[in-house]
Amino acid sequence: MSYSTQQIRNVALAGHPGAGKTTLFEALLHAGGALQTAGTVERGTTVSDFDPIEKTRGHSIDAAIASTDHAPVGKELVHVNLIDTPGYPDFRGPSLSALAAVETVAIVVDADAGVEYGTRRMMDYAKARKLCRVVVVNKIDHADADPARVLAQVRDTFGPEALPLNLPADRGRRVVDCFGSSDGESDFGPVADWHQKIIDQVVEINETVMDRYLDAGEGGLSGQELHEAFEQCLREGHLVPVCFVSARSGVGIRELLDIAERLFPNPTEANPPPFAKGSGDAATPIEAKPDPKAHVIADVFKVINDPFVGKLGVFRVYQGTVKRDSHLFKLRGREHVEIEQAIPGDIAAVAKVEELHFDAVLHDSHDEDQIHLAPLDFPKPMFGLAVEAAHKGQEQKLANALHKLAEEDPAFAVEHQGELNETVVRGLSDLHLRVMLERLKERYGVEARTRPPRIAYRETVGGRAEGHHRHKKQTGGAGQFGEVFLRIEPLQRGAGFEFVDEVKGGTIPGQFIPAVEKGVRQVLASGAIAGYPLQDVRVVVYDGKSHPVDSKEVAFVSAGKKAFLDAIGKAHAQVLEPIVDLEVNAPEQFMGDVSGGLASKRARINGTDSARDGEIVVRAQVPLSELEGYAAELKSATAGRGRYSMDFSHYEPVPAQVQAKLTDAYKPRHEED
Repeated sequence: MSYSTQQIRNVALAGHPGAGKTTLFEALLHAGGALQTAGTVERGTTVSDFDPIEKTRGHSIDAAIASTDHAPVGKELVHVNLIDTPGYPDFRGPSLSALAAVETVAIVVDADAGVEYGTRRMMDYAKARKLCRVVVVNKIDHADADPARVLAQVRDTFGPEALPLNLPADRGRRVVDCFGSSDGESDFGPVADWHQKIIDQVVEINETVMDRYLDAGEGGLSGQELHEAFEQCLREGHLVPVCFVSARSGVGIRELLDIAERLFPNPTEANPPPFAKGSGDAATPIEAKPDPKAHVIADVFKVINDPFVGKLGVFRVYQGTVKRDSHLFKLRGREHVEIEQAIPGDIAAVAKVEELHFDAVLHDSHDEDQIHLAPLDFPKPMFGLAVEAAHKGQEQKLANALHKLAEEDPAFAVEHQGELNETVVRGLSDLHLRVMLERLKERYGVEARTRPPRIAYRETVGGRAEGHHRHKKQTGGAGQFGEVFLRIEPLQRGAGFEFVDEVKGGTIPGQFIPAVEKGVRQVLASGAIAGYPLQDVRVVVYDGKSHPVDSKEVAFVSAGKKAFLDAIGKAHAQVLEPIVDLEVNAPEQFMGDVSGGLASKRARINGTDSARDGEIVVRAQVPLSELEGYAAELKSATAGRGRYSMDFSHYEPVPAQVQAKLTDAYKPRHEED
């Protein structure tokens, strides 16, 4: 069935684990006619959780895409692209990737548990991306549901702009409209007051509409005027609609699709996507126009390495029309449905294009070279495991499989540390890496042995100092000579490295300045006091000497390196350790054990939150080195019911006793030169 850009709605379902996103995904597809029967998570029959590991675990670990058509009575058809995202913070890579493809994020909230930490987190991500945010309160007919309390909690958390478009009625057995009508009774009482609050919130966004409303009331506004004001409210975050459903029983599902048709922004009404051309400070914003006749601009927001089809690049079209060359698909979970073209606003996939990668921009003209979408703010993967093939002869197979897994998840990284001949995989938590290793075995038939990796310490300097070295070597023929004077000073944490040439009068000839920098960079790479990369330092070369015959590059490399080491020895060098933001979920009765365990790990506890089913969330900052073996410790302390995730926060100096231990264990290579 054909449709236009104005008929497309792109919606990501996000929120806390267990809120019912996957069940809602199934219910919407079923109500729209895309599924004859809605599947269930318990039976492993859902469209979105088709991965064997998802079926075994009973929750989403990847984002899934499907679409349905919906035609409200008397209205034109809309084509709704839905993305079901994982709720667990361990799988935020796929969740955040989906935000690059949609205009609307539906934050699903449990009608019993209410607003949880994952609710707030995804709401913040969507707000930062300037997406339309809608709260969908699910499970309104459950025995323990308290929709009135949850609505109050939503408004307390997200502000008075959170207003219901409908409300539960008959104890959650149906919903009643409170935007399009001021009549009707809900489980909260008459809907008239809520209707008035929504209209007031919508009209105040536009001065002209506000004046007409004050003069003539709601009846003096045309449907188009009210619609345009509503869309402006959504774009500017002035309104966060709240809808009520029961995905399990179907209550409110068709009404939610009707709301999507009537009120969710289509691709021409949303905030423009943040495209830019060029890189760094030279990047300039550009507008991608949803014109089907313009040059193609499409962004790859997901990569799937399918064992049967090969690599699939899933993309959102922003401009132009992508026409089928060999294979062009719409996705329905695991299924791939061939299509002829994808118009602006649509989501599709292309197969067997090996060059495709996450965040690649597809275009059909050199005018669009160097165009890119503003990057998403992915958490840095900090939880690491060193891996090696469990069976001899599978080393290359392991490397290839890890590369394919990293292509699919922007929060999963593979590093090869050459000095240690060690391959390290990094993710967001122990659970994240365990799932990736399960996928490695299930999909690619490769088993890996694991062990804790080396901690990514860094070195820096704590003060200013001067350094000097004269390199002089005579070997019978031509000698080597180079002399360097330099000074160093610390930079702000995270600033990196600066090299400044202040040599006057050619005391070091210009052709040898790069050699001095090369020597300095050798120390940056290998470290000076503990064998870890050195950072956040400015090096200023200001004087030196040369010889007309014996001066050569190798002499100034050595002189620069050792002058730098000389200065570092006087500059109160420090070892820095990575600090992570840790989030621990555990039953409330174990809070004392969790907090006590963290205190023994040099943790700074920043706060606690209540979560669903009597759980608490403890947030802390902890040195990464202290978390080796923490998964087993937490499991033991919480009877197997605790879990955690972490994000990189910053580097800070290690305690004196830790620095002494690290420096005592280090034998620098330059002492052997």
